[in-house]
Amino acid sequence: MDHNAWLKGQDLTAIETVFLTTLIWLDKRLRIVDYLELLETMYYRANLQMPKSHTEQYDLDNKFWYWYPLYSLGSLSIIAYLLAAVSGAMLGFYYAPSTAGAVAQGDPTAAYDSMVMIMKDVQFGFMLRSIHRWAAQFMVAAVFLHMLRVYFTGAYKEPREVNWILGVVLIALTLLFGFSGYVLPWKQLSFWAAQIGVELALATPLVGEWAAQLLFGGFTLGQATLVRMYILHVFVLPFVVTALIAIHVGIVWVQGIAEPH
Repeated sequence: MDHNAWLKGQDLTAIETVFLTTLIWLDKRLRIVDYLELLETMYYRANLQMPKSHTEQYDLDNKFWYWYPLYSLGSLSIIAYLLAAVSGAMLGFYYAPSTAGAVAQGDPTAAYDSMVMIMKDVQFGFMLRSIHRWAAQFMVAAVFLHMLRVYFTGAYKEPREVNWILGVVLIALTLLFGFSGYVLPWKQLSFWAAQIGVELALATPLVGEWAAQLLFGGFTLGQATLVRMYILHVFVLPFVVTALIAIHVGIVWVQGIAEPH
């Protein structure tokens, strides 16, 4: 087929022409259209297996539950996560994950000094840290309320039980996100929060000592603890949580919103 002749015979806008030209170029080399058709077929087959929703069964207005405030908690959680991620990335340019400092003499650590510097010397630094802090707290609250809404409306039942388990994992990772971030300023509250974390890890049957060594670098707090919390907060959890959120939202997109029954 002469695609160029076909494009010339169509009444297309400039954007549509660029899009189709690019798609045709990629399809000749990577069979993009074949894969798109395969995904479309899989999507419709999956949706055929989904039971009708409450609004579909009783001919109710489908938009009603989508605009119901409790059904926006998942989206609000994602928005808060994105705000925390962007503001946290900007804070990372100035933060120093180091416990250096004569703590015995009452001097603050380098980590705490960098936090104070962000708030006092960096332009809009206080606002940036406040956005990061409040976005994180809002995310924890929104995720928790989202889980309650799913439970009390029965949205965890078949065929959505896999997404419910995924949500439980996500709320656990959200709490771990908050805990690791709370430790990073390495002030008194952070230090004793980390100490509680060590004690909780040690209290875990069978794997307690191993968990304390892995997460906190030992049974006493120090530079190894702060570095592990920093790596967990900045390099591990963002990728894991982002991937799980994408899967979670993808399943919701395939299955549809579960209205209360």
